[in-house]
Formats: sequence, structure tokens, C-alpha cells
Amino acid sequence: MMTRSPQGHPGRLARPSLAVAAAVALTAGVVAAAPDARTAEPSPKLSLIAATTSVTLDSWKDDPGVYLDLGTYLTSENGAFELKVTRKSYKDPVVATQVLRNGRKTTARALPAGLVKDFSGLPGFARITVTDTAGRTVLKRTEDFCPNNASGRIRPDAPANSTYPQSCPVNPFTLGSVWGVENGWASNTYAGYYAKPVQLAAGTYTATISVTKTYRDLFGIANKPQTVKVTVRERSWEEDQESAPAARSAAPRSAAGRQGHDRHAVQHGHEGHGQAPDAPAAPSGHTPSAPSGHTAASAHAAHGAPTRPEAPAAPTTGAAPTFNIGHGPYPPAPPALPWALKKASLKRQALSAAEVGDRPGQTDGSRQAPAARPNAERPTGRATVPDVPKPDLRSLPAYGITVSDGYEDVPGKDYLAFSANVWNAGPAKLVVDGFRTPGKELMDAYQYFYDARGKQVGYTPTGTMEWDPRPGHEHWHFTDFASYRLLKADKKESVRSGKEAFCLANTDAVDYTVKNANWHPDNTDLSTACGQENSISVREVLDVGSGDTYTQDLPGQSFDITDLPNGTYYIQVLANPENRLKETDHTNNSALRKVVLGGKKGARTVQVPAHHLVDAN
Repeated sequence: MMTRSPQGHPGRLARPSLAVAAAVALTAGVVAAAPDARTAEPSPKLSLIAATTSVTLDSWKDDPGVYLDLGTYLTSENGAFELKVTRKSYKDPVVATQVLRNGRKTTARALPAGLVKDFSGLPGFARITVTDTAGRTVLKRTEDFCPNNASGRIRPDAPANSTYPQSCPVNPFTLGSVWGVENGWASNTYAGYYAKPVQLAAGTYTATISVTKTYRDLFGIANKPQTVKVTVRERSWEEDQESAPAARSAAPRSAAGRQGHDRHAVQHGHEGHGQAPDAPAAPSGHTPSAPSGHTAASAHAAHGAPTRPEAPAAPTTGAAPTFNIGHGPYPPAPPALPWALKKASLKRQALSAAEVGDRPGQTDGSRQAPAARPNAERPTGRATVPDVPKPDLRSLPAYGITVSDGYEDVPGKDYLAFSANVWNAGPAKLVVDGFRTPGKELMDAYQYFYDARGKQVGYTPTGTMEWDPRPGHEHWHFTDFASYRLLKADKKESVRSGKEAFCLANTDAVDYTVKNANWHPDNTDLSTACGQENSISVREVLDVGSGDTYTQDLPGQSFDITDLPNGTYYIQVLANPENRLKETDHTNNSALRKVVLGGKKGARTVQVPAHHLVDAN
């Protein structure tokens, strides 16, 4: 049985936990015997399987609703199931093609026009019907499917690691994505972050899950629905807290048992919040907001209130933290906390400003990857900028645009808050090392260059890095990476954001179809990417295909519009404003987003027209 516990991880699906691998492996018997990888046919054989015949789902009294994580998976045999999803520009629709590989030969098959409308997955892929014990249908719905969901191997000779990215991007200005289920692997069909809770009373039900006819016909999937017994139990934070001491005294664990549990908790993100799994949990520093991939409004700044509950996920789904964390308002992976625990802690006002933020040991729920290591010492010799591939920094239009007040910091003010992303179109990654002279406050920054074989062949000084001690930051910022400006209708500057120093991290998968795109970037969370106060050196990297989103929602970062007249303005996101970084093209560094301010002081409003075909504020 698969049980959703109060320690279940919310958010979108990512890589498999050990439990997922075990659950999927146990069901491998329902899949036809797999051919040897060397004889794989070019067209993959897809099947729907269930990892278990029964699941237990929780409905929380203070936040009623059940998320239908039923443990069904799409398997791929006879080759990998791969889709390439792109759009030429924001004026063009999204186009999806299936990529078929047969040895060295690769062919592409276009999916029907209009089937895939964005980058969140295949719409209406799974049909779910729920009946009660009397056989009455109480629910019918379809759910989308992201092939990059939590996945695991279904046979021992399958590739040890999946080629494909983790999660589907959700940044509204994504340009290209790759989705896939590796050969001999299975991907969870649960919609995760995109799922909406359903209202089911406590009791026993039967769920029937099938692939809809459109996709059965398109991909040759057999019509074999899976049936799962569903037990819905109602729970509350208060009752769980009252019963916890008794449960602990009734079932004491040995030191070894407790240690094993703690290791499991660490692997799934509990340690990142500095609390024991059964203690009241506080939300992590990057607070969620409404709809990415990559993307609950995560932000490099530690402010902003959630406007949408996250979809929790049972530990057995493998919905562990994902690396594509999307620090804007369209994030994929909310903090690794059950929503009920988070809500309760907020009610108790247990969280102070000093406790939030992306600091060592506490991030927004993203996987804690090892920090990129800088060179052992600062470069010597003559600085050179060789004729080798370089990064190409580009800006996305601003999004997540809202009007806010100055919080308690600056009362009586109106601010225009927004999210902004600068990404690297390649073909080379941006690598910047900072080196500190003992006793000095700033690090000297250097940009490095590499040849086609990855050998370092040059460097150039490129400004400085500074330590940001503020709660919610506490890391090294690279200066002059980007700047934000509010322009008047005539495109002349009106207000400039004070935010121009950044900790670089690969938060969003903007376009994984560009040349040399890295589908598995490392430095994806800030506690590992940007060093500590006592660091002697730091390496910050922006990989090819990935971007870095910052949410500007604090006074000094957002635009002060208190005394601006109503009318049309443009938010400008400008990458590499001083041209200190060497890149392929400096002409594509600016992006504009039109906004219309209205209202009156203390009650300002903003209207955000669609940006061509992208209608997301």
C-alpha cells in the first residue's frame, strides 16, 4: 500500500526516491519481457502500469481536498520515448515533435498542430474515474502528463541514469524543452504541481486510470486501464500533534533506527529546513506563488505570500525536490513541506524574517547539488579573450507583475513588483570565479573561456563579487550581471531598480533545444552555488539553456511608483548592462514588457497586456 504521510513532499515530480524505484521495479512483471537493448526497435512501446493496487490519500481538515497521486506510470520499451517542444518566437505557437532514434539514424514525427499548447506536458493524457463502494461514479477528470515526471527503472538492464531533464518547465516565456521517458524506465502520470485537489469524503473508493484515446491512437498505447483501491482518510494538524507523543512512546526506535530515518529525511529535504521531521515545519526561504518547471513563487529574495496551495506528493512517488526550481512566480517545486504543516506554522507565526532565505542548509526545496569548484588560485599571466565559443546572455520579458505596498519596511508606498530572467543561449556556459584577498570585503571576479574539448584557454577580469548579509540572501553576489528599469512610454528611463548584483544559479530551463544545452546542470540552488561568508573563493555558473530568475518584490528591488503618473510604461530587463562579460552577441540583451499603471496613491493598479501569444502577467 502507498500511504501519503505528513512528511510527504509537496511540489512537482522530480527524480525517483529509493521507494519509487522499488515500487516500479515490483511492477515490472506486468510489462512484456523487454528485448535486449541492442535489438530495440526504433518506435518505443508505451504501456500504462500501476505500481500498487491500493493507495491511502489524506484530506486535511484545515485545507480540504485530495490529490490523486494513484501510483500509475507510463513505461517505455524498445527505445526511449522522446518529444521535442519548441516555438520560434512569442509570435508563434508551440510545436511538438516525437524524436525516433534507430542507431545513428534520427527521424522526427510532428504531433498534431494545437495538441500541445505550452511546455507543461501533454494535455488531457490520463482519464481518471472514481466510484464509491456502491458503484456510483463520484468523479471523472482528465490530467496532463509531463514525461519528465518522477521516474525509475523497470528492469535491471535499463540505463542506470535517464538522459532526460527533470520536470517540465513552467516559465511562461520558455522557448524550448525536451521531454522523455528513458528506455526501460517508467514515469509517474500524476500531474503533481499542476494537479488540482478533488473533494472526496473519508472512505473507500475505486479509481480507474486509462490513457485517453487521442494518445492511445497517436502513440500506439494499448487500451488497458489500471484499477487502484483508494482509501481517503481525514486528518488535522492538531490531532496529529496530540497523538505524536503517544505514538513515539508506544513505538520507541533504536538509535540505529532513528539514524536511518534521519538519513531518509535528509535525502528528501527535511534537513534543509533545520528541523526534525516531526517538528512543526517552517516554510523555506523561497516562498511559493501561483502559476514552471521550473519552476509557488520562488524568489532569490525571501518574500512574497503563496497564492496557491502546493500539491503534496507521497514519498513513494519519488516527488523529491527537483533542480528546476524556477525562482519566479511560476515555480515547479514548492518547499519540501506538506501544505498543512506550512499553513499551521504560518498560523502560529513561528517564522521570523531572520529564519527564511537561501542560506547554507536551507533553500527553497531544490536539490542540494555540490557547489561548482573554482580554480585553486586566481589566474596569473596576461589576460586574454580567445576566439572560442562564448555564452550568449539574453533577457526574457518580465512576468509575475503585481502592485504591492512597502510591507512594514516602507509604509505608505506603492511598488511595482515583477520577476525577471536572464538566460544563456550558448553555445558556451558562463563561468565566473571570485577570489578574495584576505581581509578585503570584495572578491575579484574573472570570466573563463574554454575550447571545444573543455580545456581552459583564457580569462579576463570582470568586476567584483560582494557578500550580501541580509536575511534571505547570505551569499556572494556577482555585480553588474543585469539591471532592471521602468521606462516611460517614449522608452526613456523613469525608475531604476536597485538590484544589480546576483548569485547565479540555473533556476529555469528556458531552452534545452539550443546547441550544447545541459539537461542536468549542477548549481541549481543558492546555498551551494554562491558560497558562504567565510569563503575564500566562489564559482558561479550559468549553463547553456538555463536561466536565472529573480523576483523583485522588496523596496529597493521593485520599482517605486508612488508618485508616478498613470499611463503606459515598459519594464526593461537588461543583461550584462556594462558589457563587462564577454559573450557572443550583445544586441539581444534587452527585453521589454508593457504595463499600464492606474488607480491612485495607496491603491495603484497595473494592467499587463499579452506579449504576443504569451498572455501571462
